[in-house]
Amino acid sequence: MPELRYNPLLDTWTMVAKNRQNRPHLPANWCAFCPGEGKTVPAHYDVLAYPNDFPTLSQHPESVKNSTSNIFKVKEAYGKCEVLLYSPEHTRKIYELSDDHVLKIVELWTTRYKELSKDDRIKYIFEFENRGEEVGVTMPHPHGQLYAYSWIPEKIKNELTNSKKYFKKNGTNLFKDLNEAEKKYKKRVVLENRSFIAYIPYFTDYPFGVFIVSKRLKLNFTEFTLAEKRDLAAILKDLTRGFDKIYDRPFPYIMSIHQSPVNSPQYKDCTEYYAFHIEFYPPLRAKDKIKWYAGSEMGAGAAANPLDIDECAALLREKLK
Repeated sequence: MPELRYNPLLDTWTMVAKNRQNRPHLPANWCAFCPGEGKTVPAHYDVLAYPNDFPTLSQHPESVKNSTSNIFKVKEAYGKCEVLLYSPEHTRKIYELSDDHVLKIVELWTTRYKELSKDDRIKYIFEFENRGEEVGVTMPHPHGQLYAYSWIPEKIKNELTNSKKYFKKNGTNLFKDLNEAEKKYKKRVVLENRSFIAYIPYFTDYPFGVFIVSKRLKLNFTEFTLAEKRDLAAILKDLTRGFDKIYDRPFPYIMSIHQSPVNSPQYKDCTEYYAFHIEFYPPLRAKDKIKWYAGSEMGAGAAANPLDIDECAALLREKLK
């Protein structure tokens, strides 16, 4: 039975869901995401969102038994977990899809964000993609996921808090200043179009940890024009193509889409200090070497980057030509 357990050290919730132990792991001759194969996957689709078969969160969660301890806090695992299928073709990569098809993926992200924000108990909608066994992928079919939380996760809360502090101190949006500073420095910018800029930020903890940031400082998918959505689709295609050229192999990553919270009045002013952006966490530091998030990183939260970021950006730019 999934449940949420409160972590008083970090002021956040841990999702406990032993049902996820039963999900399939890299089956050799079968794919639950191919057309007509899974429980709820139709015979024909281009992009598709459907409820995760092994959810951590549910809009109809089982009740939990309250703890008698003052320190052990638990609550029902309310929320939503969805699978977002990018293509019916099992081996297709994002950059191998047409521009219009990738636009459909962006529109799917938009539709799901808009729909789930109608649920007052949802506070944050997180769309993401895991690519490659190195980051724990259990199904290789091209897909992403969505988690709709009944709280604002720790990392997002920290971003919002520190962005607001920056605004109060400097009177300007942190993401605006980051965009301008990286563009002025030039060496870490890897891609740019009318609506988005992509760079490996000065402070990243991953060698190729690219950020894609909205130039007009929009907050979420629902604020983008059609032209902006097309620009996002284009920059995602170009970037993922370049990633695969870095080491001439499929490039694993976690793609994390950061947007404004929903149904959270305390962040109603975040248009002043926050902005839509996508963060990539690619674990390779060489063709056959992993940058492990190990002792210092995991145990203390003190990140360390093993490579020169400017050199990584130069290599990626070269592959993007």
